Amino acid sequence: MTAEPTAAVRPRNRRRLIVEAAGRVFSEHGYHAASMEKIAAAVGITAAALYRHFPNKYALFAECAGVMADRLVAAVDEVPDGADLPEVLGAVSRVTVAHRAAGGLYRWEARYLNRADRRVLRARFGQVVGRVDGAVRRAHPLPLPDAGLRAVAALGAIGSVTMHATSIAPRRAEELLTASALGVAATDPAAHRPPGRPVELPDRPVPRTRRAEILAAAVPLFARHGFASVTNEQLARAVGLAPSALYRHYAGKADILAAACLQAAGLLAQGVDRSLHGVAAPHDALRALAAAYVAYSFEYTALNSVADGEVAGLPPELRRPLVLAQREHIAVWEQQLRLARPELDPRGARVLVHAGFGVGVEAGRRLGWRDGHDHRGAVTALVVGSLGL
Repeated sequence: MTAEPTAAVRPRNRRRLIVEAAGRVFSEHGYHAASMEKIAAAVGITAAALYRHFPNKYALFAECAGVMADRLVAAVDEVPDGADLPEVLGAVSRVTVAHRAAGGLYRWEARYLNRADRRVLRARFGQVVGRVDGAVRRAHPLPLPDAGLRAVAALGAIGSVTMHATSIAPRRAEELLTASALGVAATDPAAHRPPGRPVELPDRPVPRTRRAEILAAAVPLFARHGFASVTNEQLARAVGLAPSALYRHYAGKADILAAACLQAAGLLAQGVDRSLHGVAAPHDALRALAAAYVAYSFEYTALNSVADGEVAGLPPELRRPLVLAQREHIAVWEQQLRLARPELDPRGARVLVHAGFGVGVEAGRRLGWRDGHDHRGAVTALVVGSLGL
């Protein structure tokens, strides 16, 4: 006797599975390149079934970003009031590492969420920052103008693990990130001593060709209006070209963004070479690297804000040179860090280098990227603190 076929049972946690898969797809491809079809395929359902749970991609992205915020709030809420700093930061590290593949979407919130959703999300993260800030001030009281700067920077060290794919055991990642965040919290940003000579990044090239003019005009447009919203007509108009003439210089917006990122990476590499010239001790080299990276971050804020959310969605042939340039830059940091801290293996050193980058981004954002010697010095000190020197 033949058994009757049974209907497929829909999982009760289907919505949660969708959010988890969507977070990974958004992180891997970027917001604009992550289609509902890709997300549905990652879940193993049809796009039509996906739309029964979420009306559009925006609603799904907003829930993904909110879920991570809720997890972090829950993690710090489970820590008793008055708990010491390692316990608070350890709780944040555990939940961040556990949801590493989809945890970095909060860094895109200002670009993609509407004002109301952004306000809600920032309030949730504000709860986390407040708890961490209280623990930081109890452990290391300092009379700082911005009391939350160290807390935000420490969270940046932990959150950095969501922005790269270095393979490392979860427990080891938690240990490294918590230690890095503790180093940030113990740092007095005002005590930074700049290197012997000021950081000198190469000047931006003067646009002397039409191609260079397009490059110089495009980045401010991308930063102001959003990469997806800028049209080829706007780009052409910015440099006095007919839209059809733009294609004689670039195949499209993606090519322009990739060229701008590659140009900036080249200038950063030159700045690093200048900063390291004549520097022998690994500790001094790392301080020089941190100062060069911070100088670059303050001077290329507009480009970095666009690239942070859009490079993942570039076609592979455009993204590959950018990835190689980043790997070369990280390799310089990794080499010096392992000389300064021989107990670190390559993966551990790489995680800490990325933690330093995360500190630079979040501390700079907290300061509104308002440029100045004091702000650059403060962020540089926090980046150095994250390396455990």
